[in-house]
Formats: sequence, C-alpha cells, structure tokens
Amino acid sequence: MWIASNDRSRSFGGGKLSDGCLVELPATLAADKAADTIALIDVLWLDTEACAIEAAFEIEHTTSIYSGILRLCDLTFGASGNALEGVYLVAPDDREKEVRAQLQRPAFQGLSSLRMRYLPYGELERNRESMARFGEGLKAIDAVARILK
Repeated sequence: MWIASNDRSRSFGGGKLSDGCLVELPATLAADKAADTIALIDVLWLDTEACAIEAAFEIEHTTSIYSGILRLCDLTFGASGNALEGVYLVAPDDREKEVRAQLQRPAFQGLSSLRMRYLPYGELERNRESMARFGEGLKAIDAVARILK
C-alpha cells in the first residue's frame, strides 16, 4: 500500500497515516514519467511482487473532484496504469452529483474505458466490518462502489 507523499505524516490512530505502508514507490513506478503525479495519488493498492498498481483511490473530502480525476487519468493512461483493475473516487455521499457532473465535462468524455467508480463514505461506513471480515481483494470494494461511466 502507498499513501500519497504529501499525506504520509498525517496523524492517524496514534501513529502516522503511512505506518505499515511503503516508504518509497517501487523502482519501476518511480522511473515512470508520471512518477510525481503517481506519488500524489491518495492511496495506491500495489502488488509489490509484480511492482504493479492494482487499484488507485483519490479521496476528495473538500478538494477539487477535477484534480482527482486528472491524477487518476495520468496514472491510467501512463505506462504504470496498464494493468490497473480499480479506479476509485472516494468522497462524501452528498458529492456524488458533483462527481458525475465533472465526468460529463468534454475533457473527460473518453474515459468510459477506465471503469471509474464512486465510493461514497456512507457505503464504506455501513459495510466496513463486513468488508474486513469477508472481503478479499477488490471484490468487497466493488460490491459497494458505484460505476460512474
């Protein structure tokens, strides 16, 4: 797991948000021409053996939905995102309309191949325990996420 370079030192649960996560991106990802952007994506779910990103999560609590979509696009259309299984925008429940509106912008019209999903806070909260107990891989996340395009 990778936590965005600008969020690594944030406090969480008596420690840092990045505790137990990779300290550096794997060399193949660090060498990518979009490495600076990749390092700023909020959460990357990595297959460390294959040095590949399995899923990317942009958490947009109060920040711009647009900038999160751009970072995810930079990742998925670059060399590092070729085998990406999941692309998620995580945001408060009341921002779904805003997320969908941003994806209707002309600049994002060709994104249907990304299978981007919206993951509302409420679904995560309601299903957190079940997901932790019974979920494996991205299956549990996909069960509560909403397809955007």
